[in-house]
Amino acid sequence: MDVLAGLLEGPRARGAFMIKACFEPPWAVRIADEAPVSVMIMVRGDAWIVPEGPEGPQGPEGPVPQLVRPGDVAIARGPDPYLVAGERDTRPFAEIRPGQACVPLNGAADDHYARFGMRAWGQPGGPVQMLIGTYQMQGEITARLLDALPPLLVLPTEVWDCPLTPFLAEEIGKDEPGQEVVLDRLLDLLLIAALRAWFSRPEAAAPAWYRALGDPVVGPVLRLLQDDPAHAWTVASLAAKAGVSRAALARRFTELVGEPPMTYLTGWRLALAADLLRDSEQTIAAIARKVGYGSAFALSSAFKRVYGVSPQEHRTGTA
Repeated sequence: MDVLAGLLEGPRARGAFMIKACFEPPWAVRIADEAPVSVMIMVRGDAWIVPEGPEGPQGPEGPVPQLVRPGDVAIARGPDPYLVAGERDTRPFAEIRPGQACVPLNGAADDHYARFGMRAWGQPGGPVQMLIGTYQMQGEITARLLDALPPLLVLPTEVWDCPLTPFLAEEIGKDEPGQEVVLDRLLDLLLIAALRAWFSRPEAAAPAWYRALGDPVVGPVLRLLQDDPAHAWTVASLAAKAGVSRAALARRFTELVGEPPMTYLTGWRLALAADLLRDSEQTIAAIARKVGYGSAFALSSAFKRVYGVSPQEHRTGTA
């Protein structure tokens, strides 16, 4: 398994918020739901997405709006709010808050935007249409994947023609047994495919570890750590595998990845443990052994130091 494949194994939507949104111009919605990640596919019409947070794309006069046209895919990372509108200067008629609560703004009626039909929202018959999938919980996306994402990225259709759009558009309106699971997996697949396409773009601000994969020394070391995190790796053993000195590996790894090899390994082990705690019924001791810790106590100590909660609290969501 390569490092990118391992990272992209992280998305696991559970009861994701999936809708088809329809609007009549003029239209605008402020998104303040604090969701970790939302994926938007423009089906008909255009939309401007305007980040409000300080981390968004910045120009001389503040956040840079991005235009989304039919076929384009946009991915927004929370928790900072953003505006989605037909025109950049349109004041929002509603605000989406945590729990997907819709609150009217600027004198709009309570039913200005409302649910209609199966997983449809907005204004019936509106010519502007978007497909939207939102991960509801932070734990559904690994921390390392979130760290790798910019606040907003847009994949134009000329860069990546999303093959899932027709299928998702059909499935989002169905009410059949197991439909929620089908939509969850479609959202995971859509996010993974979009990120893979984005990471491959030369203009993408890919994370340091991704750029380091192409390095003849650091790339193989990253793959060793990814493939066998439970191994008792040391800088010396990794350097021997890479055919360089310990000092040379430590210096080059830190320079390219942004952290020393053992720090990266610890973060990777704990990220894997967090996923296993969420997605499996293995005991904490078994998970500890699987990710390279000698005991449940050793894993618990490291996990709480980094995540601020115990493995059991992370698993049950009681923190």
